[in-house]
Amino acid sequence: MARNINDRLTNLNKRRKGTDRLDRVGKEFAASIVNDSMVLEKWEKRATTQPFTRYALGAMQPVEKRYTDISIETAIRVGKQLQQGLSMDVDLRLQGSVPLDVHIRGVSDVDLLTLAGSFLTYTQGGALARAGWYRPSDRRPVDVLLELRREAEKVLTAAYPAVTVDCTGGKAIAMSGGSLPRPVDVVPSHWHDNIDYQAAQQEHERGVTILNKHVPTTIENLPFLHIHRINETDGSTLGGLKKAIRLTKNVKNDAEDEQAAMKLPSFDIAALLYHADRAMLRAGYQFELSILAETQRFFDWCWNNKDSARQLRTPDGTRAILNTDDKIDGLRAISVELDNLAGEVAREQSNVIRSLQAPTQQIIAEALRKAYIPDAA
Repeated sequence: MARNINDRLTNLNKRRKGTDRLDRVGKEFAASIVNDSMVLEKWEKRATTQPFTRYALGAMQPVEKRYTDISIETAIRVGKQLQQGLSMDVDLRLQGSVPLDVHIRGVSDVDLLTLAGSFLTYTQGGALARAGWYRPSDRRPVDVLLELRREAEKVLTAAYPAVTVDCTGGKAIAMSGGSLPRPVDVVPSHWHDNIDYQAAQQEHERGVTILNKHVPTTIENLPFLHIHRINETDGSTLGGLKKAIRLTKNVKNDAEDEQAAMKLPSFDIAALLYHADRAMLRAGYQFELSILAETQRFFDWCWNNKDSARQLRTPDGTRAILNTDDKIDGLRAISVELDNLAGEVAREQSNVIRSLQAPTQQIIAEALRKAYIPDAA
């Protein structure tokens, strides 16, 4: 890895503890973050003479729970302000990496879905529609969401005079600084009851329609089905899937060719790794470096079998993951970084590797499978 490993460790530390984004929180919260950053995390006490191994292990770990809790509590606080100030009822839900616990920053933006409570759309062929549970509305979804967006902008601007309330984004109202300990993105939206939801009435099957006010148009997605399926698979891999996702997102952020690596969005990183070998990810419960070995192998397979990799679909089944050439460029850049990291970690871990020559993929995998780095006492 051409970039200095000590720089990468410093960047990892800053991301996890939030000191890289002090400008996104109020001054009093920034001071608290700096103070907390002096406390070492468990991963910082492991593999103290093996910096590449320490980086790999640290990059897998969840952000400290208290940081995640603050993000969620901040979003809930903003949501309650909306419920009090809006003229229409709204449901509140969180989407994205924070509720899924695959975020890699101590100061993470959290997405707050603000769903028009008295309006929804539905698929006409579904079971509930056939049973007459719905009453059609004469209002267009885009008009409902434009009204909700306009009201939300006014309410938030008035309620948070010291906060930067950025209303220029097409999909979200971005809030940061001032009295907020964490940034919040407010996403006006409404429910869409698709066929699967009508059949099972499980909320994770339920669709969400969001607004892009710049067109304006609406966009449908399944954020809770994505969360549900990643959570299910993470459970079956004993936490291995989420560790692989966090590892890859951190590697992406520290990539030498950062411009190329950023072409593969974090959502698609999670979607790709959903298809990785689950037995190898599960082995990471005892031997964490097995997760690095499998992540490196899988990205290498995707790059060398691009036609097959292009057929892989998102966990919610709505689209192909690698559906643009830009994403293939991002895949390549991240795969190179994972190759380099795995090679360096293998050198640190295995006496089998006796020279500076690049080890074969088999030796890397074997060295990493056997490696066990316990928590520091």
